[in-house]
Amino acid sequence: MKQRVITAVIALAIFIPILLAGGVWLEIAAAALAMVGVFEIYIMRKRIIVSIDFLLTILGTLALAVPVNFYRGWLPNGFNRLDILYIFVVLLLMVTVFTKNKFNFEDASISAITMVYVGIGFHYLASVRNSKAGLGLLIFALIVVWSTDIFAYTFGRKIGKHKLWPAISPNKTWEGTIAGIICVLIFSGIYMIFVPQKYPMINMLMIAFVLSIFGQIGDLIESAYKRFYKVKDSGNILPGHGGILDRFDSMLIVLPMLHIFGLV
Repeated sequence: MKQRVITAVIALAIFIPILLAGGVWLEIAAAALAMVGVFEIYIMRKRIIVSIDFLLTILGTLALAVPVNFYRGWLPNGFNRLDILYIFVVLLLMVTVFTKNKFNFEDASISAITMVYVGIGFHYLASVRNSKAGLGLLIFALIVVWSTDIFAYTFGRKIGKHKLWPAISPNKTWEGTIAGIICVLIFSGIYMIFVPQKYPMINMLMIAFVLSIFGQIGDLIESAYKRFYKVKDSGNILPGHGGILDRFDSMLIVLPMLHIFGLV
């Protein structure tokens, strides 16, 4: 616990000023976090880091993580992120040919999913902060994710009896899940009294409800692939907390959904 607290204090001391500054500083931080996320997935898979497929996956992830205006002025009009993703997918498929299937179709599929999952997720970390809604919307998302995590864990330990999905995450319970959602509605509601959002309160509470559910699904998604790769943590860059993906698993799902709901 002491190690976890020390790591959290240091991480917040670094992250909070970058979050407040926003702009290019957060864009650089988001790109760096995305690269670490790709590295963690390759380590979990026991794939060679010094390889053409790793390089392509890193570059493809960065291409999706950087801000949209990064491409303006030096790419053809109408060229979008889907085109960029397609190019990298084709390049990965070409590697399957040149390596004679030592890097195969399934490997290319995992790399493509990694680019979308990690790249788009961290793209919206900076995109939300640097949007018109700005810091207020990002704090709203953090309240949803952190309230869900903290209170689902707390109430799950205290009163949890019915397992949520034991085959994937044996410690999560229905009681914890429901308590987390209720607390999200309470705390996000209080927050929006002081910091109004784009839509009326009732609409935003409905969005908070959905985001809380998908935040927990994001947690389960990470638990699923960690269990598949037989690892406890995605990495060890944060002593006592695991890896970057361990800390951002819910955010990688929640942040892009802010765009889907038209908040960004």
